[in-house]
Amino acid sequence: MKRKIIISILILLLIGYNSLSAQRIKDVAYLSGHGSEQIIGYGLVVGLAGTGDSYRSSFTIQSITSMLKRFGITVPQNDIRTKNVAAVMVTASLNKNLKPGAEFDVTVSSLGDATSLQGGTLLMTPLSGMDGKVYGFAQGPVSVGGYDINTITGNRISKNHSLAGRVPRGGSLKEQINFNESSNNEVSVFLKEPDITTANNISNAINSKFGGEIAKAVDAAEVRVNVPQERQNNLISFLAELESINIQVDEVARVVLNERTGTVIAGNNVRIQPVTITHGGLNIQIRSYPIISQPNAFSRGTTTVFNNLVPYVSQDSTRTIAIEGATNVQEVAAALNSLKVSPRDIIAIFQALKEAGALIAELVIM
Repeated sequence: MKRKIIISILILLLIGYNSLSAQRIKDVAYLSGHGSEQIIGYGLVVGLAGTGDSYRSSFTIQSITSMLKRFGITVPQNDIRTKNVAAVMVTASLNKNLKPGAEFDVTVSSLGDATSLQGGTLLMTPLSGMDGKVYGFAQGPVSVGGYDINTITGNRISKNHSLAGRVPRGGSLKEQINFNESSNNEVSVFLKEPDITTANNISNAINSKFGGEIAKAVDAAEVRVNVPQERQNNLISFLAELESINIQVDEVARVVLNERTGTVIAGNNVRIQPVTITHGGLNIQIRSYPIISQPNAFSRGTTTVFNNLVPYVSQDSTRTIAIEGATNVQEVAAALNSLKVSPRDIIAIFQALKEAGALIAELVIM
């Protein structure tokens, strides 16, 4: 029953894929002058419950010493204990349209040998871009979303990852990010996933919407648009209409396999040539046969119990199915469903189909 449910969910996802193939331009591309900027900073997280960096993290001790000097406090480095402090790297991705005063989320990641950032607070940290200019600051309590508890007896209980967390709305922008603003007479549309067919579809859709030949696909990643003369006085309105146009997105035929989790994701353009699949289930069972060794009298020996593990292998009756050239993924999933195979078996079948040259798609193994 579980296998049927998994395959049924796969089929439903694939059926819904067709209705999602027509997307807005803003979902698959971005306009010139827009985008993001990566910023980074080095800071300290304090208030940890003995889970901070050890004395071996010398940079943490140096950072604490430098910070205390700013407040007029001088402490020898040998007297500093850092178990409640952790050195971290602070990162964020900023939208280039943000104005000074805007708040944003930041990610905090441990740099030293701390064991957990749970309950810590990030001290004010300057954040700079690739040009070295400081654009903002970050500060606030760290939200980890997990825990890692060690006891003195050596026991440990943990959930998720506790050495990286976020400070929601902990960043504050102080300087606007410099970017090249779009001119009033021309704008470029950049595809997030470059594709020649999709770029051509965007160009045709824009020309159909506004009339004339105002849009031209330069390459697989860029479509250049000449803003009509009558729309240049209200460029924002024109851009809002442009990015809301629905276009047909062309996807590369691709099957993604995750062998660790048994996940199989297939695109809508996947094709399979006529092929015959033979699937056999292999069952492995290990049985235990305890053997008791009894020592002789007065030998001062002890009775020993030994488990003799004997493996048994059996194979189910094979099942064969012929696929007369599946035209879409729904037919492929239905055919594999008739085999009643598990997701991991589907992974092996797709790999074999690719090797046999019957799978017309790119196979990506994670």
